[in-house]
Amino acid sequence: MESTKNKQFDTTDLEQKVKSMYRDVALHPEKEYHFSIGRKLAENLGYLLIDLERIPTAAVESFAGVGYFFDLAAIKEGETVLDLGSGSGTDVFIAALRTGKTGQVWGVDMTEEQLDKAERLRKETGFENVSFYKGYIEQLPFPNQSVDVVISNGVINLSAQKEQVFAEAARVLKPGGRMAIADIISEKQLPAAVVSNTTFWASCIGGASQKDQYRSAIENNGFQLAQIRNNPPYHFLSQSAKGASQQFGVKSISLLAIKKRNS
Repeated sequence: MESTKNKQFDTTDLEQKVKSMYRDVALHPEKEYHFSIGRKLAENLGYLLIDLERIPTAAVESFAGVGYFFDLAAIKEGETVLDLGSGSGTDVFIAALRTGKTGQVWGVDMTEEQLDKAERLRKETGFENVSFYKGYIEQLPFPNQSVDVVISNGVINLSAQKEQVFAEAARVLKPGGRMAIADIISEKQLPAAVVSNTTFWASCIGGASQKDQYRSAIENNGFQLAQIRNNPPYHFLSQSAKGASQQFGVKSISLLAIKKRNS
């Protein structure tokens, strides 16, 4: 397991840089970042046009995901879904289309501006089966076994406590529940110069776990991996990010994991 004490950086500084990055994504989707955002990105990753047309446009403008997973999640009407790092709400609103009025979708995020935007859009568009909460994905404010499906898009790599994130996901999931996520991993172990750089972390590079470590972090917390796939359409934009991607195999994946019934 990755240990934060071996990361050689200040996790408070990391949190502030991540918040600053995604505050800008919420408030200024027209700006350029190390990564793509917006509707074109969502379409390239495989999001369905019919879904994008039925959710708030302003949410999609600030979409900063790294892959598509709704086919893996197979959300059913009436289910309860939790989005880890829900941002401006794109995935939450799409999940709400799947659950219908008999289900509910919760989004949790630590960035005030993202939460404010998502909540404003929820009220404006009448998504009554959606709720947003301020919190950390390492310490979820939800009861044990209260969720049918956990989703997350490009967020877990930003945490220095990935094992804790997966432990919390397992805690809130019902036995047999599903975790469908997209995230950034690496083929090779990242060097200390990259891992210790909080700017690289905030740009979805420095926190990329080596793929075998990432898989172990999931399986060690009561999950069985059911499917994993690469997301070739996802690309980094800045030269530094492209360099890390090429040198260390930093890439996007989507996966489905099932919580074991005896966990």
